[in-house]
Amino acid sequence: MDLQCLPADLHLRPALIPDAVEATVTEARAAYEQIFVVYADCGTGGLLAARCEALGVEMVPGPHCYAFFDGLAEHEARAADEIRAFYLTDFLVRQFDAFVWRAMGFDRHPELIEMMFGNYERLIYLAQTDDPALDGQAEEAAARLGLAYERRKTGYGELPGILAQLSSSASQ
Repeated sequence: MDLQCLPADLHLRPALIPDAVEATVTEARAAYEQIFVVYADCGTGGLLAARCEALGVEMVPGPHCYAFFDGLAEHEARAADEIRAFYLTDFLVRQFDAFVWRAMGFDRHPELIEMMFGNYERLIYLAQTDDPALDGQAEEAAARLGLAYERRKTGYGELPGILAQLSSSASQ
């Protein structure tokens, strides 16, 4: 199994994700018998699923990566209670300044924090690893956004099982 990564900042503009995925799938078609998209919906409003179906490729289920890291059923069961939560993964904790703080302009316009996060209550760190330094960074990110902090150890959630299932179906 080979992995082709797309730029993480596509998540800042989800409308661009389906075109980026299509271009990558189209480019890889000649080299691979089967292609799987390891993206959940990620804010595309179903457009990615429709594009994958049109391309004849499978994709990871779920509304976003937080759901499959957290566990799809568990995440859905908590959705109503966590509607005012902002999630971070290990990647986003490491890249908080680049993908949240500067990308949303908080470094230049701190008044935007209240505008964008005023209705949020807590930051939930979906920890894939046990790293005290990342825990500290996640807690600091919550404080910078004015949110209560919660850490939830998820590991990679359903991702390993999803990848194993995709890999198994590819070999049949």
